[in-house]
Amino acid sequence: MNEMIESMLNNKKGIPSGIYSVCCAHPLVIEAALLQGLADDSPVLIEATANQVNQFGGYTNMLPADFVSFVHDIAVKVNYPTDRIILGGDHLGPTCWTKEPAAEAMEKSKKLIETYVAAGFKKIHLDTSMQCADDTLPLSDETVAKRAAMLCQVAEQTAIRQFGKSDIIYIVGTEVPPPGGAKEEIDTLEVTPVENVNETLSVHAKIFAEQGLHDAWSRVIGLVVQPGVEFDNFTVFEYDSSKAQALKNFAANTAGLVFEAHSTDYQPAEAYKALVRDHFAILKVGPQLTFALREALFALSFIEQELVAPDAQSHLREVCEQVMLNEKGGWESFYPQDQQNLAVYRRYSFSDRIRYYWNNEQIQTAVTKLFANLSAIDMPLPLISQFMPSQYDAVIAKKLDNAPKALVLNKIMQVTQLYADACYFQTKQRVK
Repeated sequence: MNEMIESMLNNKKGIPSGIYSVCCAHPLVIEAALLQGLADDSPVLIEATANQVNQFGGYTNMLPADFVSFVHDIAVKVNYPTDRIILGGDHLGPTCWTKEPAAEAMEKSKKLIETYVAAGFKKIHLDTSMQCADDTLPLSDETVAKRAAMLCQVAEQTAIRQFGKSDIIYIVGTEVPPPGGAKEEIDTLEVTPVENVNETLSVHAKIFAEQGLHDAWSRVIGLVVQPGVEFDNFTVFEYDSSKAQALKNFAANTAGLVFEAHSTDYQPAEAYKALVRDHFAILKVGPQLTFALREALFALSFIEQELVAPDAQSHLREVCEQVMLNEKGGWESFYPQDQQNLAVYRRYSFSDRIRYYWNNEQIQTAVTKLFANLSAIDMPLPLISQFMPSQYDAVIAKKLDNAPKALVLNKIMQVTQLYADACYFQTKQRVK
């Protein structure tokens, strides 16, 4: 945690340092992120979202304490020190209960915050910007801030009760689209105006003070804004630093504050470095990590198809497709139903809705069989070159084992490496 705060302070001093946040609950992604941390000798920030992990289990069927154990178990396996893992809760608020009246949704949100803090999560994004069933839009900044302060109060009380003190750091604010991704193609994207940022901070500071949360407010280190980065199914909006100079100047002149950028997935390498230079010191990545996972697993399934008899194959791609057709809740409302090529959306969209299906029992069985099939044979180098060319280069350079799991982890780490190169710490001096 101290390393993260030091990085934020360095960023404010003009040193291009930051940290990236791994927003994912897949064990191979977590393992890859921890291996990246070992390679960089850096802390690793891993976050769970309210819909992934909550007091009812979320779509991962994990309580917050379960998620902590899950991450720490992987860390022990790869010899990454657990005391360097920073656990965060993302979009903690009524996002899972927006169909309920605000009073009921906020009671569940309080319990959500309590379970996260009691489990040891130290970075909390207070996001109360979503409309509940009896809310009138637009929600005022005052309403959002009052609800955020209400949840902050619970977090502080829980930390003091559980640990004797609170050292939680907070993020406030939100961005469009909501957690889980946009439900439509994006035509335009606007950078958050500075006047909106100023108003959000002013109103939150006022209401936190009124609620006696002075100490907690001193630990609000980040604000979520829209720097002009986003992606939809087939398009990536690249960061344009020239359009975010007003935000950069605002952050530079606001003590103790950096920006947190969500949906930074799929940006070119230089964009990440530019974001960090412009005081977007916390970069969130999620779908791109599971997109890389899916790319690697599908590539291995094509290799398997060439080497293994049909009746012995995992048929991973076909199993994924059938499960998604049988259980449409994870993708149907996110993809345009008038398209003739919905299978392309399901398999290859940047939104990567397939990530919600990897814990399906049939798909897990297929992945296990895929790994077993390919571990039992020597995968010919020409096939690695054909379907995983970057991994082929690493294999022939003797930097990577020609084994299915190693190939998958390496593919995911191509993404984490991009972020690591942008978020290097001063002590590393990892300037390329």
